[in-house]
Amino acid sequence: MSLPPDPPRSATDSRPIVLFYNDFFGRQPDLQSLAHIDSCTFSTDRQTLSAAAAVVFHIPSVRQLKRIRKRRGQLWVAWSMESEVNYPLLADKRFMRNFDLTMTYQRSAGVWCPYLPDKSAFEQLLATPVPAKDADAPLVMFQSAMLDRSGRNAYLVELMKHIAMHSYGGFLKNRTLAVPDRGGQTKLSVIAKYKFCIGFENSIALDYVTEKFFDPFLAGTVPVYLGAPNVEMFAPGESAFINASNFSGPQELARFLKHLDGDDAGYRHYFKWREHGLSAHFVELLSAASRDPFSRLAELVAARRSMEAGGWRWPWNRKSQS
Repeated sequence: MSLPPDPPRSATDSRPIVLFYNDFFGRQPDLQSLAHIDSCTFSTDRQTLSAAAAVVFHIPSVRQLKRIRKRRGQLWVAWSMESEVNYPLLADKRFMRNFDLTMTYQRSAGVWCPYLPDKSAFEQLLATPVPAKDADAPLVMFQSAMLDRSGRNAYLVELMKHIAMHSYGGFLKNRTLAVPDRGGQTKLSVIAKYKFCIGFENSIALDYVTEKFFDPFLAGTVPVYLGAPNVEMFAPGESAFINASNFSGPQELARFLKHLDGDDAGYRHYFKWREHGLSAHFVELLSAASRDPFSRLAELVAARRSMEAGGWRWPWNRKSQS
């Protein structure tokens, strides 16, 4: 695959370079979308490797590191939005010693990259009433990927035997969209018609909470979630979702959902959090994630360059080359 050219860089441009060393699942990063970041300049041109202040490696696409020379003082960044269960290199301590900084969904990352929506999306949600639930089934699902390290596929096959569930994705598909598919907004408008929405992650890992959890909230329905063991930390309020891991299996979960489907007061309980607003903890999470992670990375790189210019020297790891 040929790389798109980097945006023009002036010969007098002294900003530190952040190099994307490899692709992102076969696609190149959109450098134009990063053009607004003025503290650094971003590149996909490997000829800038020796001059780069930081080198970003997309870990799920990494082939090998052995032949790459690391310049003294250079910052190597491990970037991934994928679960360490699916990409075990992220959990390989020996491999991860190659990197000075992580950019991942993990809250312990040097640059945290969560799947959290913008705060404005939740503010808009709280300003609108809960949509009418007029679908002729209580439960909806959008899943196309077959990737399964959480046991979700077998669970959903069994769940569908015990409760009416409409599936619009490629997996267990039994419904098609009645309107043109315009992406995310179409998906949310469909979810809004159902009382419950399946949000099962492809793997179970601490902090790995994706749009599968957040989309149902934004649509105005109740997520039925399977995934991160600490998902409660990512909820916008108390009693806001149903955790499938609290049930013995699909049959018990189906019984509970069918009970709520016939219990208006019990169902409304899952929207009480909206009356109190977002929890203080959730607001903190939204604030921490409010800025583009590459803007935050650029600021770290630029601050480090400024400190080095003042005579401070950053320690480098054993892969550094003098």
